[in-house]
Amino acid sequence: MTIKQISIFVENKSGALLNVLKLLRDNGISIIISNISDTLDFGIYRLICDDTEKAFRILRDKGINVTITNVYAIRLADNKVGAAADVMTLLTEAGIGIKYMFSFLLDGKGVLLLRADNEQKANEVIMLNKLDFLSDQDLH
Repeated sequence: MTIKQISIFVENKSGALLNVLKLLRDNGISIIISNISDTLDFGIYRLICDDTEKAFRILRDKGINVTITNVYAIRLADNKVGAAADVMTLLTEAGIGIKYMFSFLLDGKGVLLLRADNEQKANEVIMLNKLDFLSDQDLH
């Protein structure tokens, strides 16, 4: 029900992100989805790739601060205004907090990628409401 996401802590200095991207490229890792957010001193580069474990090992072995996290990728209803609000309403009313979220298109359909503060509750909401979720295999 969840997919594996890599979070990489990247210094806010010229070339730091490029170093990460080159390491992934040079080791044959394809990036499927990515997002970066920053603070004063560092950025958090979050990505879904085609070989999470290999990417994790490569980055960690180069001394880069990296973690693997479970996230949800929920496909939204086709062309329905407010579909993201509908999903968020279900999660919020169940008492689930969202740590972060971003969205993307896959095959012309909107997808919310989010990290919930309570995986067990999130799994229940997704299953009980028959939400269309993506797996690692769907993204590869």
